[in-house]
Amino acid sequence: MRIFSVSGGEVHTEPDWPERLPEQGYVWIACTREQFQTDLSPIQNHLERLTGQSLVDLHVSDLLNAQLPSRFDYSSHYDLVVFRRLAQRQDTASPADAPTPGRPTKRTGPPVLHRIDTSPVGMAVFDRVLLSVHPADCAVRDAYAQRLLASSALSKSPPHAAVATAATDPRSTGARGVPSSPADMMLRIVSQMVDSYLDLRRELSRQLDHWQAELLNPRTRFNRWDALLQARLALHQLESLCDDQRTALQGWTESLDTWGLGPGSSAEREHELLKIRSRDVLEHIDRVVQHVRRLEHNTETAVQMHFNVQGNRTNDIMRTLTALTAIFLPLNLIAAVFGMNFEFMPWLHTATGFWWTLGGMVTIATTMGLVFWRKRYLARTGD
Repeated sequence: MRIFSVSGGEVHTEPDWPERLPEQGYVWIACTREQFQTDLSPIQNHLERLTGQSLVDLHVSDLLNAQLPSRFDYSSHYDLVVFRRLAQRQDTASPADAPTPGRPTKRTGPPVLHRIDTSPVGMAVFDRVLLSVHPADCAVRDAYAQRLLASSALSKSPPHAAVATAATDPRSTGARGVPSSPADMMLRIVSQMVDSYLDLRRELSRQLDHWQAELLNPRTRFNRWDALLQARLALHQLESLCDDQRTALQGWTESLDTWGLGPGSSAEREHELLKIRSRDVLEHIDRVVQHVRRLEHNTETAVQMHFNVQGNRTNDIMRTLTALTAIFLPLNLIAAVFGMNFEFMPWLHTATGFWWTLGGMVTIATTMGLVFWRKRYLARTGD
């Protein structure tokens, strides 16, 4: 469990639970789901001492549920946001997925889809306390904690050092600075979780593009239909996951309109910044959804084109076979006529009858072959 105290743009790591809230700031409590379950009673007691309220039992169950979809709920004292992350799992294979000796391993889907972890991250947003419950291997918590401490150190740096650092980073200091409230920090953590999918986008696109090239190449025989089916199912799940994320964040954004603002322009400005940041996160989710849908559409289009190409090749083969059958049909007729067991037939007892018949058959076959070639019935189609 990690506890951070944020006050006046400075971030301090607390070794233990703080006795009280900072005068001008808030506290961020980040723990794993196992720690939250083990230390639930002390966490509830400290939350009640810091905020005057504890978590509702149903919300505690939501935070402990590792299969809960993204959702938003609220009480009169805090907001609850459960957001399923799109992260890259560190361990690419679990013991349950290990191949059994003597049994071949079945390839299902691109390897990058196996490394996408969609474990939920729950956050309870109080007025001056943020409680976040993460999976055990959540890199988002550690990465954002490091960024938060670096932003705090930058704010305490000399002016010339801060200017030099800002010059090397094209992003604004407002987007990388210390959040002004627990709600602002929650939105930044959610934004980082959404942006983590963009790191996986290139590898996923490259794998699916490779399969599309195999599908459209007539010289290769595509045999990864099971993997392609698993990839399409995974893309459908990602799209459903992003829809849940958008619904949860949309509910949070709509709840901002019901907040009671304190006096002063600073409260209004902070409230407006929360709305802007919420819309920005929604826009990032929309980008992820559009990319997933584009991959789905490209994959389905490639499959349809593959079967169209196979259908065209089958039609070409049948056309060629039909033309050859039409060429040999009169030849078979001539052979059948002269194969009759009649005693009196023209050319049957003539010395040159065989050669005249053979020449006629060659002439008919050649003529029909040239006619079919001119009509492109026997033309070779390009691969």
